[in-house]
Amino acid sequence: MSTAAFAPPFTPPAELAGALREHGYAVLNPQGVCEWLGVPLAQLEALHADWNDLPPDEYLKDGGRYRTRRHACFTVDADATLAPVPHRAHWQPVEYNALHGGMQRWFAPMLDATVAQPVWQRLMQQLGQVSSDMRGAPQRWFVEAHQFRIDTAGGIGRPTPEGAHRDGVDLVAVALIGRQGIKGGETRVFEANGRRGERFTMTEPWTLLVLDDARVIHESTPIQPLEEGGDGWRDTLVVTCRSEGFQGD
Repeated sequence: MSTAAFAPPFTPPAELAGALREHGYAVLNPQGVCEWLGVPLAQLEALHADWNDLPPDEYLKDGGRYRTRRHACFTVDADATLAPVPHRAHWQPVEYNALHGGMQRWFAPMLDATVAQPVWQRLMQQLGQVSSDMRGAPQRWFVEAHQFRIDTAGGIGRPTPEGAHRDGVDLVAVALIGRQGIKGGETRVFEANGRRGERFTMTEPWTLLVLDDARVIHESTPIQPLEEGGDGWRDTLVVTCRSEGFQGD
């Protein structure tokens, strides 16, 4: 596996909504994320400790044991009011997730201390706002958040075992929280109805990829340890916003 890495095509935070409308995706660097949220980077980095205690994902159909995760759901109203939703299963139709679609997956809930953090709440509100900006009208958003750690304890880890995909939502946000001792994990974004594509590797913590799920397909390539027998990991936060309720309702 090649260790070459292409730098992400960063977008200024003031141009985020416009880039989504024009290209279907945008990438903010960590400084841009902080400017967009109006918070110091230290507040975001303080969330990372929660990724050290994620329970195993018991639903992987490829037989792997490389993924741990937590899950939480919220609503964000047009006036930016954020409300938690009682813990619920994550569900996707088979047409969007051929590997794990059509099944209720009950993941461990995110920690109360995490979702109570003002910086966490600000992030959810801003993702709701940019979803409304992308669609051109304020509205209520149904938000799912997933904390992931992909490790290389078994030799290889797959961030997207379902392959290149859409999620069946309006907006997808993928934040790199950290990576250690790995190669791979390249992000790939393709037009859903075209030939244009982009590939890059997110390496700086709190680099943020934002996608218009109706227009682009995305995936992340497998990761391997930098040294044979070594143990590495890649931590991400994935947030989806959907206007038509939670999938599976």
